[in-house]
Amino acid sequence: MAQPAIFGSFLGWKKYPTPIVKPLWPFMVGAAITYYAIGKAADVMMDTDEFKNDPRNPKLAKGH
Repeated sequence: MAQPAIFGSFLGWKKYPTPIVKPLWPFMVGAAITYYAIGKAADVMMDTDEFKNDPRNPKLAKGH
């Protein structure tokens, strides 16, 4: 028994071999490195003497 045509291409969408990760991997790696570096820089800045006792410091609220 043949399946309806809707299963061959879901509502008119066809599968095309479009590369997504291959051309974008440098940007993904750069974004991950940037996210990590900004997080580490924020942690280092929160531990400076100027901001150690600031009430806005999240580490002060946690009791570190």
